[in-house]
Amino acid sequence: MYLYVVMYSIVMKTVLSKRDEKYLQRSLNDTMWKVVLMIGTPLALYQGLQQIFSILDTMMAAHISKESVSAVAYLSQLNHLLSAVGGGLAVGAGIQISRAFGEGNTDMVHKRVSSLYALSFAVGMIMLMMILPFTSQFLKLAGTPETLIAVGSQYFVVQLFTMVITFLNNVYIAVERARGNAARIFRLNLGVIAVKLSLTAIFVYLLDGDLVMIGLASLLSQVFLFAFALKYSFLEEGAFSFSLRAVTAERKVVSPMIERSWPVITEKALFSFGKTIVNSMCTLYGDTMVGAMGVSNNLGGITTNPQNGYQEGAASIISQNLGAGRYRRVLEAFRAVLIIDVILGAVISALELWQLDALAGLFDSGSIEFHRMIMTVYRYEALGAVPLGINAAVMALLYGLGKTKLTLIINLARVFIFRIPVFWFLQNCTNFGEASVGIVMMVSNVSVAVLASAVAWRVIRQYKKTYGL
Repeated sequence: MYLYVVMYSIVMKTVLSKRDEKYLQRSLNDTMWKVVLMIGTPLALYQGLQQIFSILDTMMAAHISKESVSAVAYLSQLNHLLSAVGGGLAVGAGIQISRAFGEGNTDMVHKRVSSLYALSFAVGMIMLMMILPFTSQFLKLAGTPETLIAVGSQYFVVQLFTMVITFLNNVYIAVERARGNAARIFRLNLGVIAVKLSLTAIFVYLLDGDLVMIGLASLLSQVFLFAFALKYSFLEEGAFSFSLRAVTAERKVVSPMIERSWPVITEKALFSFGKTIVNSMCTLYGDTMVGAMGVSNNLGGITTNPQNGYQEGAASIISQNLGAGRYRRVLEAFRAVLIIDVILGAVISALELWQLDALAGLFDSGSIEFHRMIMTVYRYEALGAVPLGINAAVMALLYGLGKTKLTLIINLARVFIFRIPVFWFLQNCTNFGEASVGIVMMVSNVSVAVLASAVAWRVIRQYKKTYGL
């Protein structure tokens, strides 16, 4: 295989660096547990730090007011809804970049990387121009409570500009992930978090700033990351660099990326939209319940984000091995990430439940009632941590195999079958009250794991039959 990659690179005008060749050989031939841990661990740490960064953001918003916590929680979901386009493109196209890398087709890698950057920038600018002049109307259309619009509308405007840069940064992260540069992703995110937290602390605690200043800190931290994207993707040469001459609309280059991306975009957008519906339903218990649910989701993210880090790493490994014809290693990667994510879910959620009172105290803004709400919701949500580990492993398998239409079905079911209808039932047909917010999270997370397991069983069965395993 090594000779194949080298000979292929000589034929193609775009070549791999020695480091990229070395990583590809490890991905295709090294012990699978070692590969998954090598690539997944830095990504898991990266995702975990991202979640801590989000939690500290919420804590600083709590220093302003408990209404600010709710505004950040609510508007963050709207931002995730919009960012789904860029994130979906990065995930779907990243799968195809990884597959071309595994096949040894470096010229295709170069064209897809360059075209993806151009496409993401164009989409980001179009979305910005469509939404920016109508911000208030957009927030009202999304069902944002008037009190939260008053507190957070300008914060949302800053987030729109951040979104465009994040689109490009998502592509850069996807490219580095395909190259196996998980350690670089981790180091750069440490820098992003240091910039973000330092600026936020200065703006909030020293300058007595508002939510707009928190948004500005996010924008500047993304600019910091983009500076490195410019250095490594735009100013360097090679298969994984951007070149204007390599940007193309060729069907064989763009169509597979779009085909794999649109289900992911739809999935992420509708999932975030569904969560905004749930947030709106939470206002039945008062606007601060949105903040309590947001805090609970942040606490849950301490578990699920590292699981998603291993999911992303495994998806890339699976895609590369599939492209190279290493069919048995695909299942080995799935088995490894499944075990890792289940263990993470059990250990981290147990530790959080043990220290839940102290954790809730970090976000309650001194309100006993808000403190109680947070604990009520998370006690139930934590029970879904292990099932979500199973779901994350299945997502890694499906993304790696390019079966993004199945991931779309699973994630839509998670919100629109297992969450919103169940929440409506709990609110209208039971006496659980505020506990319904936590119960619905538990029910949806457990249910989606059952569905994902059934899908995985069928996909693996068909996969073994196709490749004679």
